[in-house]
This record gives sequence, C-alpha cells and structure tokens, in this order.
Amino acid sequence: MKRRFDFQTLPYNHNLKERAKELRNNMNYPEKVLWYQLKGNRFKELDFHRQKVIGDYIVDFYCPKKRVVIEIDGKSHIGKDAYDEKRDVFLKSNGLTVIHIDDRWVLDDLTGLMKWLIEHPAFHTP
Repeated sequence: MKRRFDFQTLPYNHNLKERAKELRNNMNYPEKVLWYQLKGNRFKELDFHRQKVIGDYIVDFYCPKKRVVIEIDGKSHIGKDAYDEKRDVFLKSNGLTVIHIDDRWVLDDLTGLMKWLIEHPAFHTP
C-alpha cells in the first residue's frame, strides 16, 4: 500500500491560504524555473508543493515525503535575516530540513544546482 503523506501533522494557519494562492499565481522567475524542475514528480520521483502554508509561514517548495523545504533567497529576503532565522527555527522544530538556494544559482547554473540537490543528504534519507 502506498503511504500517504498528509499535512495534518504540520501546523497550518488558515488565514494564509489566500496569500499562498496569490503567491502560486505570481511566482517570480527563479521560482518558476525551479518549479519546472520539481513539479510532476520530475525530481527523483518526489512530489513537491509550491507556496505551502506551514504554521504562520509560506514556504516556496515543500516535499512531504522527505520533509524538506526549499527556499529561493533573492531580493525579497534582503534585510529579513531575523525573520528568516525565526522561520527556519520553527520549521526545523517541526522536523523539517530547510534548504536555502540563492536565486542567482537558479538562473546562472541550473544544471549544477540540480546535480547538487540530487546529491543533497536530505533526499537520501528513508
């Protein structure tokens, strides 16, 4: 039987549902580029969700099977180090691995980035 990974084990702020939908419909270019590589089980046959609400945060990409969050860091993160740190502590306290990727890496070396992600330890855990 296929194991179902649901989100009910993670905290969820229903007030962010509409904002997450807006973000899905208005992804920036680096997010779109990476999403194309992740969607439809293209990456290691894993299911990913974009702009996923977890607690009081909206993460760029979430892989429930591996419990991995991928954040694309670009201009929107400038000056938000304290916020990002607080979010990462919260996510990690819920058993999630957080991977930060600079948006320039997505745009300048997508092939290298994808090779790095394939080898990332978070995607080799059972």
